[in-house]
Amino acid sequence: MRQSDEPRRENIGNWCGSHRFGADGRKSSFENSTALRDFSKEMIHRGAREFILDLCNCPVMDSTFMGTLAAISLWLRELGEGGLSVVNLNERNAESLLSLGLYQLLNVRVSAIREDGQALPIPLKEEDCTARAETMLEAHEALIKTASENLPKFKDLIQYLKEELHLPK
Repeated sequence: MRQSDEPRRENIGNWCGSHRFGADGRKSSFENSTALRDFSKEMIHRGAREFILDLCNCPVMDSTFMGTLAAISLWLRELGEGGLSVVNLNERNAESLLSLGLYQLLNVRVSAIREDGQALPIPLKEEDCTARAETMLEAHEALIKTASENLPKFKDLIQYLKEELHLPK
């Protein structure tokens, strides 16, 4: 996902039966997690089961983005097939995934992946505050579902988001 002065676009392509996408820019964060979530849900609905996220141009991820990755992996696990691979991550991103227990959900690889075929640009739509808060809540709940020791890290944020969304605590 690219963050620049130009309109943001996802880089999506099909590579050897997997749907490959890249996270580009300064940070993969809550700002682009809703687009990632919506795209993944749509592709899963269409029958996609293998996803590859290339982090070679991504210096840092926030917890909402990592929770969105966890949610995608959990959806695939519930279907009983497929998976999400994360490739070309830097040391900081690897440590972040490890500290939140995501190594047990994601196939983490360092090797580069060739790009065959043309990437399809998918425009990122502007999201409203409610959609962003829902994505953040879903992402952090997925992090806790992945590893219960994440609860103390995110319980205050989850409580705040539920209050913002007027949901029961």
